[in-house]
Amino acid sequence: MDLDDYRRQSPYSDPGRHGGLLDAVSSDIPSVAATARNVIVHYRAGGVDLPVDRLDEVNRRWVDRILDTDQSRFPVPLTAERPAVERVAGCCRDHTLLSIAILRQHGIPSRSRVGFASYFTPGWHHDHVLVEYWNGERWVWADPELDPAGDWRFDGYDIDPTAGLFDSAARVWSAYRAGTIDPDVYGVAPDMPVHGAWFIYDYVLHELAHRQKDELLLWDSFGAMTDDLANADLTLADEIAALLLDADDGDEAAEKALADRYATDSRLRPGAQVRSFSPVSGTENTVDLRVSRR
Repeated sequence: MDLDDYRRQSPYSDPGRHGGLLDAVSSDIPSVAATARNVIVHYRAGGVDLPVDRLDEVNRRWVDRILDTDQSRFPVPLTAERPAVERVAGCCRDHTLLSIAILRQHGIPSRSRVGFASYFTPGWHHDHVLVEYWNGERWVWADPELDPAGDWRFDGYDIDPTAGLFDSAARVWSAYRAGTIDPDVYGVAPDMPVHGAWFIYDYVLHELAHRQKDELLLWDSFGAMTDDLANADLTLADEIAALLLDADDGDEAAEKALADRYATDSRLRPGAQVRSFSPVSGTENTVDLRVSRR
C-alpha cells in the first residue's frame, strides 16, 4: 500500500454518518489521542468498574458502532468531557482505531501497529496496539491510550522504535526464533494464561492484517492462527515476519510482497468470517464480517 491508501478509511475505521464528529476534532496527535481517551475506556485497565451489562461493548468492532454507542449517551461533540464510567468499553485496539479514523478523516496517512509494550508492567510485555502515522517525513509511533500527564519518562506520541518500549509482533517473533527472548513474558497480562510463543505467532498474522487495513479485534482468530504451536506453520510466520521487518525498513518490494500474499493466501486474511473469543463472556462466536455492519 502507498500513502494514499492509508489516507482512506477502512471498513473498520469508517465513521459512517458520524463523519462530521471526526471533522470537528483537531488533527494534531495530542488532540486526537485525548479524544480517543474521552470516548473509550479500557474495559480492564481504565481505572473504573464498568457495569457488567456494558462490558460487551468491547465487541463493537466498527468505529461507526462505537460512535453510535457514544452518541446514544452523549449526543455532543467528541471533545465534550464524558465521565470515565460512561465511556464506551474498549481496549488499546479501539483507542487506536478511533485515532486513525480521525487522522484519515483529515487525510493523514495512518495505520495500526500490533505488538507488545514493555512500559506498563516491569518484566512483562503486554499485547498492545499503537497508532502509526505519517508526519510528512516519516512514520511515527504514538500511543493514544497514554495520558501525557502520567510519569511515563518518554514521549508517548513519538515512541522511538529502537528503544525497546514497543516491539512489533514481527520483531518479537524473530527474536523468539533466534532464541533471544523468553516468550512466556509476552501476552495479555502476568495473571492470565494467554501468553507464549503461540500467542506471538498469532500476533504476526494480526500485525499483517492491521497493516492491510483489516483492523480486527485482538481476540479474533482466522486463517493459520492456532492456540497450539505444534499446529503452527512456523515457516509461514518466519516469512511474513521477515517481510514486515523489511517493509518497516522502507523496502518497497517487501511492502508489495506483503500485499500480494495477503490478497492471494487465505491463511493470512480473515475472509468472510472470523472466530471471535470474547474476553468478557468467555464465549466463542463466528462473526460474519459481511453482515456485521448495517
